[in-house]
Amino acid sequence: MELRQLRYFLTVVEEANFTRAAAALHVAQPGVSAQIRQLERELGQRLLDRSGRSVTVTEAGAAVLPYARAALAAVDGIRQTADEFTGLLRGRVTIGLVSGAATHEYDVASVLADFHDAHPHVEMALTEDTSDRMLAAVREGRLDIALAGLADDTPPQGVSWQVVVDEPLAALVAPDDPLVARAVPPPDDGNGRGSRSASGGGGEGSGDAGTPDGVVPLTALADRPLISLPRGTGLRAVLERACTRAGFTPQVAFEAASPQLLVQLAARGLGAAVFPAPGARIAAARGLRVIGFEEPCPRGRIGLAWRTDGPAGPAARAFLTRLLAALPVRAEAPPDPSRSAPRVRVVPTLDAPPRPPRTWR
Repeated sequence: MELRQLRYFLTVVEEANFTRAAAALHVAQPGVSAQIRQLERELGQRLLDRSGRSVTVTEAGAAVLPYARAALAAVDGIRQTADEFTGLLRGRVTIGLVSGAATHEYDVASVLADFHDAHPHVEMALTEDTSDRMLAAVREGRLDIALAGLADDTPPQGVSWQVVVDEPLAALVAPDDPLVARAVPPPDDGNGRGSRSASGGGGEGSGDAGTPDGVVPLTALADRPLISLPRGTGLRAVLERACTRAGFTPQVAFEAASPQLLVQLAARGLGAAVFPAPGARIAAARGLRVIGFEEPCPRGRIGLAWRTDGPAGPAARAFLTRLLAALPVRAEAPPDPSRSAPRVRVVPTLDAPPRPPRTWR
């Protein structure tokens, strides 16, 4: 029995597919299949069920799985212990990003590049997925860190988060959309903003790009074709819950994971794209009108999430510390009277991070 056989076995289980596992391992698929078959012959048991559309573990495979993880974790621990004597940081950090997160004020790419320059022996693995799946992967230990959309006020059990972006939602529409004529000027926020004309008197792109051209009640979206992020994203959940509270079901005609595609669809007059203020600024630059909502206005939030007991590996813990240090200074959002629970911001203390049993991923 070889360590690489156990590593291949775990990767196939996590990916539920031989092709994806081979790509993650950077080896040819036949080599992965051959090594796992050799492991099964040595153990005298089938570990994987290959009969379905996805690969699943057999009963014997499920029983072997924790021991395989423990064996690789022990080897990983030996390497990490040796590296501590030289001050060298090694390991692998798995990071999930909600689509479009890099366009916000939180510059994840720069933080990642600086960390890689400081620790070139740490492997960084990035993935994009829906927020629901990424938060589940963080809770289960398949992701170390995730930048995900937040639909709830409090994190799920076993997960902590810190809010990075908290913006009111807006409808992005073509200049001739009926919402533009229906909108009234937004209220003044006390800083001289909120005076842009809903009829476009200020010209395209005039004023503060973060200020809507006008506001409408959320019920103005009833029976309108909407353009939104897919189900499973925090923004979609916020939109659906807000519409339900307002007494109607949103009619989502188009959905896309790319914020840029949402804007393009709205620009062609295919519906109203619902997106937070950062996306609204992009839309304003493309000639779309930004229509906000009257209070209580639903808000789109993005948060940095990690396991409550801290990432397992020292590299992931070091990267999380750096990400938290790079958090932008964020003004607190006004309270939303439609929510019964208060907003919660979990501020971690990582001076002496816990070190749970390591697992190999």
